Amino acid sequence: MVNVFAAFGLSASAGLNAYLPLLIVAVSARLGAFELNEPFDVMTSWWVIGVLIALTLIEIFVDKIPAVDSVNDVINTFIRPIAGAILFAASANIISEMSPVLAMILGLLVAGGIHVGKTLARPVVTTTTVGTGNVVVSTIEDVIAAVTSLLAVLLPWMVMLVAVIGIVIFLLWRIRRHERKAAKP
Repeated sequence: MVNVFAAFGLSASAGLNAYLPLLIVAVSARLGAFELNEPFDVMTSWWVIGVLIALTLIEIFVDKIPAVDSVNDVINTFIRPIAGAILFAASANIISEMSPVLAMILGLLVAGGIHVGKTLARPVVTTTTVGTGNVVVSTIEDVIAAVTSLLAVLLPWMVMLVAVIGIVIFLLWRIRRHERKAAKP
């Protein structure tokens, strides 16, 4: 069960930054902290890690530039969901009961959903802050993607705990909101 939450965390991270979670998983697997079964074990080769480093640096840099970040989001409309699908399937591969096709679909949906939210929010940030907020928001996204990926790889139970707390907070917020609406005449 814990690995399923790790899979969700990794694919959600890919919705924010396609390459950073892939890089974290690849390096962690190379160092023996995370297990990748075939065919995902190819990510542990040094040439794949080198390519992921280059792509991560490009995405981190490009995502900080107003207007260019929107173009980057359009390009990543296909890449981020695929990265999420790969990450979900690679981490859920440890769980033999889960179908690889189901894992890929779940990863695709999670990363795609996060990506859509990011893509819709970023032009609002650019417009309302005249581009000055892009660096801050992009950096926050990168930190969230990195921390979530590291937690999913190194402490998957922590991802589960954070998810449960997040769900409880969301449900309490919805209940309070509903109660306030009901209390208004």
